[in-house]
Amino acid sequence: MEKSELRKLINVAEGRIPADLCIKNAKVINVFDRSIFNSDIYISGGYIAGFGSPDFPEAKEVFDAKGSYIAPGLIDSHVHIESSHLCPEEFSSLVLPHGTTTVIADPHEICNVCGLDGLDYMLKASENTILKVFLQFPSCVPATAFENSGAELGAKEIAARIENPRILSLGEFMNYVGVCNADEQVLEKIIAARKAGKLFDGHSPSLCGSGLDAYIAAGALNDHECTVYEEALERLKRGMYVMMREGTACHDLVNLLPAVNENNYHRFLFCTDDRQPASILNEGHIDNNIRLAVKNGLEPLEAISIATINATNCYGLRDRGAVAPGRLADLILFDDLNDFNVRKVWASGKLVADDGKFLASETHLKADKVKGKMNVKNFSRERLALHLDSDRALAIKVLPHLIVTEKSEVEVSRDRDGFWIRNSSDVVKIAVVERHKGSGNVGLGLIQDYGLKGGAIAMSIAHDSHNIIAVGDSDDDMEAAINCLIEMGGGLALAKGGRVISSFQHEIAGLMSGKSASEVASKLTEMEELARKELSVSEKLDPFMTLCFMALPVIPSLKITDMGLFDVSNFKHVSVESDF
Repeated sequence: MEKSELRKLINVAEGRIPADLCIKNAKVINVFDRSIFNSDIYISGGYIAGFGSPDFPEAKEVFDAKGSYIAPGLIDSHVHIESSHLCPEEFSSLVLPHGTTTVIADPHEICNVCGLDGLDYMLKASENTILKVFLQFPSCVPATAFENSGAELGAKEIAARIENPRILSLGEFMNYVGVCNADEQVLEKIIAARKAGKLFDGHSPSLCGSGLDAYIAAGALNDHECTVYEEALERLKRGMYVMMREGTACHDLVNLLPAVNENNYHRFLFCTDDRQPASILNEGHIDNNIRLAVKNGLEPLEAISIATINATNCYGLRDRGAVAPGRLADLILFDDLNDFNVRKVWASGKLVADDGKFLASETHLKADKVKGKMNVKNFSRERLALHLDSDRALAIKVLPHLIVTEKSEVEVSRDRDGFWIRNSSDVVKIAVVERHKGSGNVGLGLIQDYGLKGGAIAMSIAHDSHNIIAVGDSDDDMEAAINCLIEMGGGLALAKGGRVISSFQHEIAGLMSGKSASEVASKLTEMEELARKELSVSEKLDPFMTLCFMALPVIPSLKITDMGLFDVSNFKHVSVESDF
């Protein structure tokens, strides 16, 4: 803030000069003590000056709230913008009408594909969006040594960018094993961040006891991977913030609510992590977290505090998160504490959304440096043939609404040459094709309870290295879908009868589209319906969000990478043939 702006703010607060905007007759949500008071709100230069008095000069613009509630803009404490399939500008236009005015985004998806070019793109593309976007420096690029990604980011790269004030911390440290074992390269990354006064976001599913102690001692600030309330309590008593996640594939919020009480609610945050555009359009963003929490028994003012001031306290964002003097005039208006239907949204004192409609516009940054990231070599139909020496095999067992999986032993059928063929069980083939280094790697395995029949699905979105992942019961269909992605530079493809029946290009790193949020949501919904209708994918899961997590070798228990089937619990690759 410049001196002239500060002088103006003080003068407006004292009533010496007119405010830019006065919101009159508001029921103000006070997140400091969970109370409500009636007041006007005076705004100057995008900041709240104060609550005024009757003798103040009339503001340049007056809005009558007519007794509606005014609360701070909502904050998503952990999100991967890339998982929305949208570029940052379109993501901004999608979430603002739902009351989200600030996000803390970890761009490790695009950085695993494009390295520092990906980070720089996300910084520049979000620099002037109406949505305030803070980033984290991805801590695990690559996520593990058990797969190929498009880049390697170490302590040197961290030191070169971590001082940026819009980079709040290291991103989720998925390599908690490396942290707990005091791995040399891991320590160098943590020290590089610490020298800038920054810690790291946590990612430690099922970690407990002395391991959890070590992880937090190293600098883990929070964790979004709690799935049961006992895990949350373990982290709370050690001083961590606990994020209650409600994404498209992961629904942890309701399971964690029993851990929240009047004494500890200030240590909880809301996040979405990975949420697709149709979910946001149809259900909401952080406003959905609030509604869901209140519906399941959380006191409304606690829910609003979790969505606002708690995140600012966690990340040290002292200029937002409350309706108070000196804070950013990021404000939302709604009528009912239980329904929490956001009617109007102000960002820096400007009305940007009204009754679900985005009123502003976003200018898109050219994404030239992060386009065309597809380097696949030596791929053919023959590379998809899965040879087995046994009639029993391991399969990745999908669990509805979760990204964790189980290790399953299944009966399989083989042709006369020993190659897998589908039998009557709900088991199909899964493959990961390396797309960054031209290694020619193709990892093969089996997946159970995905529900696909008579076709194939392929995506260049596969957490976290984002190689091509494909699932199918026909090598012809899998080949067609994979080749489609190679030709268009990434995205999603469905195949049946040896031909592609639907595809959607993601020109930005093979992860995001520059199309509008409504176009992207419509196309993804259309493809999801095709996946269910034409390919019989289970109604119990999201076809695309579920599939993209099957390549994430840091979430238990069995996953697949371009190097083969991976046992996360034992941190090693294993044979598809059962060793039970």
